[in-house]
Amino acid sequence: MGLIQNFGLKRGAIASSVAHDSHNIVTVGTTDGEICAAVNEVIKVKGGIAVVENTNIQVLSLPIAGLMSDADGYIVAKNYAQMDALVKCLGSQLSAPFMTLAFMTLLVIPDLKLGDRGLFSSKYFQFVSLWTDGDGIVIISIPQANRTRFQDYSSLCL
Repeated sequence: MGLIQNFGLKRGAIASSVAHDSHNIVTVGTTDGEICAAVNEVIKVKGGIAVVENTNIQVLSLPIAGLMSDADGYIVAKNYAQMDALVKCLGSQLSAPFMTLAFMTLLVIPDLKLGDRGLFSSKYFQFVSLWTDGDGIVIISIPQANRTRFQDYSSLCL
């Protein structure tokens, strides 16, 4: 579990099996029930993207490895655009909320990402923990044994 800032959802939840690079299901939402419903819908259709608001559920099935559809490309594009619009109706102002969510799991781009083994910091190039200081400030905890950074080779660059 992790935190995401400025995704913008005011209500509802979304889930997707398009989540680089491991393509596990990733989700963001405002209530546990809606998050669970979105994830369960993606599982039910064997991969895809889902939008949930209360008991209203919309899903775009991506049955080929959870990444692709065997349906007509024009129909898939139309359905994807509708799913995107639904997320914006839930409050997100992101231009591409599902793509943003998919890249929150790509560990090689900065900085804090959600991997299959936990939260990963590309800044420290390791898995880290999050906790708050009691005043609501989120702290990234780096394991003591791994606090050294990689060798700086910048002086060797031309």
